[in-house]
Amino acid sequence: MPQGRGSAGGQVTVVLWVAVLSLLLAQVAEAATYTVGDTRGWSFNMDSWPRGKRFRAGDVLVFKYNPLVHNVVAVNAAGYNGCSTPRGSRVLTSGKDRVTLARGRNYFICNSVGHCQSGMKMAIVAA
Repeated sequence: MPQGRGSAGGQVTVVLWVAVLSLLLAQVAEAATYTVGDTRGWSFNMDSWPRGKRFRAGDVLVFKYNPLVHNVVAVNAAGYNGCSTPRGSRVLTSGKDRVTLARGRNYFICNSVGHCQSGMKMAIVAA
C-alpha cells in the first residue's frame, strides 16, 4: 500500500530524535556525584582522596567546607603547582559548592593564606 508524501521521512526523523535523546539521557544518568573528602569534607592533605576513584567528564564534585575559613578555586596546572590564583580563575565561596568535571585534568586549590601550600589542593583526571 503506498504511503503519503513525507510519512516515511517523518518516521525517520522521530526515530533519530529518540536516539539522540536516549544518548543524552544515558550520559546524564551515568554521571556520578562525589563529596570531596567524604565525611571530612574539603580540607588539608587532599592529594590522596581521588586515588582509586574513576572520574568521568560530567561527574559532579561537591565541596563542603567552612566558608569563613576556606574556599575552592578551579585553577590551571600552573596555579595548582604554584599555589596561585591565575587571573580569571573561578573562586567558589558557598561552603557547599558543586563543580562539574571537564574531560582531562581538573585542578582545585584553597587560596586562603598558606592553605594550598599546606596541602589543601587536589588534581583530578576525568575520562
